[in-house]
Amino acid sequence: MSDAAPPLRLAAVERRYRTEAGELPVLTGADLTLQAGEIVALVAPSGAGKSTLLHLAGLLEKPDGGEVFVEGRAAGRLPDDARTAIRRSTIGFVYQFHHLLPEFTAEENVVLPQLAAGTPRAAARERARALLAAFGLQGREHHRPGRLSGGEQQRVAIARALANAPRVLLADEPTGNLDVATSDRVFSELLDAVRNRRVAALVATHNPELARRMDRVVTLRDGRLVPA
Repeated sequence: MSDAAPPLRLAAVERRYRTEAGELPVLTGADLTLQAGEIVALVAPSGAGKSTLLHLAGLLEKPDGGEVFVEGRAAGRLPDDARTAIRRSTIGFVYQFHHLLPEFTAEENVVLPQLAAGTPRAAARERARALLAAFGLQGREHHRPGRLSGGEQQRVAIARALANAPRVLLADEPTGNLDVATSDRVFSELLDAVRNRRVAALVATHNPELARRMDRVVTLRDGRLVPA
C-alpha cells in the first residue's frame, strides 16, 4: 500500500439486486477517486443508487463486480470482520438523521466509537471534548440528545464521525433534516472540518446550493458516475 494512494477509489464497481421480476442492476461500472481534503457532491434523483454507492464505498455491502480501494488496499471483497476493522479506523459516516444514542450524553456519543477502536477512555474523552468544542458545543457536552436542538444533534453526529480521525467521510443528506439557516451553518462547519483535517469526503445531497460549495459534483447516469 502506497502512502500516495488516494483515500478512496472505486474501480468499475457493480451492484445488482435480485427481485421477483429478476435481476435489477443499480451500479454498472462506477468509477470514482477521492483525494485527501477533497469534497465531492453526489447529486442524483431518488432511486438512482446514491445510497447503494455510499454503502459500497463505506464497505457496508460487497460489490458484485469491480473493487473498492481504501488507501490503496483492495477492501470491497474482504471478509466482514476485516471490512468492519477498516470502517472503524478509516471511514466516518454522517446521515440525514443523526442516529445518536439517546441514553448517552453528547460527549459519550463521541467517546463510544473511540473505545470500540481501542482508544483509552481518558484520551477518548479529551478528543471528544475537543471535537465538540470545535463545533461550538462547549457547555453542551453532558446533555443527552433530547435536550439538544436539531442543529446541535447533527453537530454531535459529525463530531462522532470524525472521532477516530477517518481518512474518508461519507455523508448522506447530512443537513437534509434541518431548516435553511441551520443547514447552512452546520454545512459550513462540516466543510471546514473536512478540509482542515484533510479528509476525503463524498456527500450525497439534493441541495444544489450546497453542491456548488463543494470541489466538484458527480451524478449517477445508467449506473455510472459522471460529472454533473
